[in-house]
Amino acid sequence: MLNSAAAGWRLALRVVAFQAIAVLLTAAACLLIGLRDALAALAGGGAMVLGSLMAAWGAFGGGVAGAGVALGRLVLGMAVKWVVVIVGLFLTMAVWRLPAVPALAGAAIAAAAFVVSTRFVAQRRTTRTNA
Repeated sequence: MLNSAAAGWRLALRVVAFQAIAVLLTAAACLLIGLRDALAALAGGGAMVLGSLMAAWGAFGGGVAGAGVALGRLVLGMAVKWVVVIVGLFLTMAVWRLPAVPALAGAAIAAAAFVVSTRFVAQRRTTRTNA
């Protein structure tokens, strides 16, 4: 089978790893501004990474299922992701009072890394499969 749930789970974990690396690099760059800015970037990006991990777990955690169940898991996973991101950004900016711009930058870099890494990982997988 070319496209199993286990392969999808591995692909999702690779994408989350790319996101985590991008967030760590963003936090390291924000460290030049100050420690609170680096923590804000780490918290904002970390919320996005955690949300992506929760979405992947929701989509692929239940094993093989029918199309309706799989679509339901995917939609529920995305809803959980955005709840986690919103709560994480709220905690970062309103509760912990960390700077908003680095927090949003960390989340935006994580979102961009998601898009770029999805394309990169999927393209690499297609190249390996066709060879």
